[in-house]
Amino acid sequence: MGFSFLFHCLLILSVLFSNNVFSVHAFTGTYGVNYGRIADNLPSPHSVVTLLKAAKIKNTRIYDANHDVLTAFKGSGIEIIVGLGNEYLKEISIGEDRAMNWIKENVQSYLPGTKIVGIAVGNEILGATDVELWEVLLPAAKNVYSALSRLNLEKTVEVSSPNSEAVFANSYPPSACTFKEDVLVYMKPLLQFFSQIGSPFYINAYPFLAYKFDPEHIDIRYALFEKNPGIYDAKTNIHYSNMFEAQVDAAYVALEKAGFGKMEVIVSETGWASRGDENEAGATIKNARTYNHNLRKLLAKKKGSPYRPKKVMKAYVFALFNENLKPGPTSERNFGLFKPDGSIAYDIGFTGLKDSSAASLRLLSFKGIGAHHGWFPSSYALVLTVCAASVLLILSS
Repeated sequence: MGFSFLFHCLLILSVLFSNNVFSVHAFTGTYGVNYGRIADNLPSPHSVVTLLKAAKIKNTRIYDANHDVLTAFKGSGIEIIVGLGNEYLKEISIGEDRAMNWIKENVQSYLPGTKIVGIAVGNEILGATDVELWEVLLPAAKNVYSALSRLNLEKTVEVSSPNSEAVFANSYPPSACTFKEDVLVYMKPLLQFFSQIGSPFYINAYPFLAYKFDPEHIDIRYALFEKNPGIYDAKTNIHYSNMFEAQVDAAYVALEKAGFGKMEVIVSETGWASRGDENEAGATIKNARTYNHNLRKLLAKKKGSPYRPKKVMKAYVFALFNENLKPGPTSERNFGLFKPDGSIAYDIGFTGLKDSSAASLRLLSFKGIGAHHGWFPSSYALVLTVCAASVLLILSS
């Protein structure tokens, strides 16, 4: 009987290991949020953790590796992708030792308490104006991955690099999407590397920006997931009822044409501004609420896009807060789901938060908000503990 129990324990352990319980994936579920901090009126990182827990948001991205944020997220169970800023790329590209120093200081020292699951190497590099950064992006990404490998963290921390729509020559209809020729020279080897290490393709997809620049020819209902005639892509025989899915599929088509048809697409940024300048069409609270509410409903269905129905769509919303110090047009400072006091900017169905007339984050309760601490969910830890103890007893008897 003892050996029978031992056999079952070993079987349970083998199942746990075979399902990669010990590895951390860069995205849990389908919904995440970007936590930008270009502002002087935001709540403390500890209060942000409280807010994210209350909203049941399990995934977040930051654009740096701020130590106050990483410390505050310790033990929260919230998965976080940190950013290696564009300003570091040239230095990191020089040698693996530079990457090693950065990772030890900003990633390894916070694991496993803070669930850092990814490093975004740069942001919107390819297709932007600084061509020198195009040249150093791949060497920097390789050095980051090599350093992670030497620290045995390559299966825990994903390496990626978000892209803007500027990498595409055209994206309408989705079946016509291709990478720009000058971008493809740098994109293809980068995709080859990401394919080898199992990283997805991250794209910042904004129907708001598309509508803002061409409101006369784009039906706002199509951009907001509302009932509309949609568009028909004759080449793929697919009817699109919203622009978000069309943008996701355009990325899949471009990847396929470049030879990477199996690579997953994840939306690293998407959102809708609640305010804008006079020439920023569609930037209203009503439209922002409609877009983000409908996006959340779509992602909750955990379904694929029309062109890749078996690859569940995932997205990080931009952004957690309005950021009052961001430069540029008014819209840039008004993408937030929440106000600095922790109240919602508009209602898209989050629970655990008050509306805009409510009090501040201090009134948010931790009651009923659970989080896993450390590397394993408690149920797995319990199974492992019981099995290990039983095995020791049997072997010692």
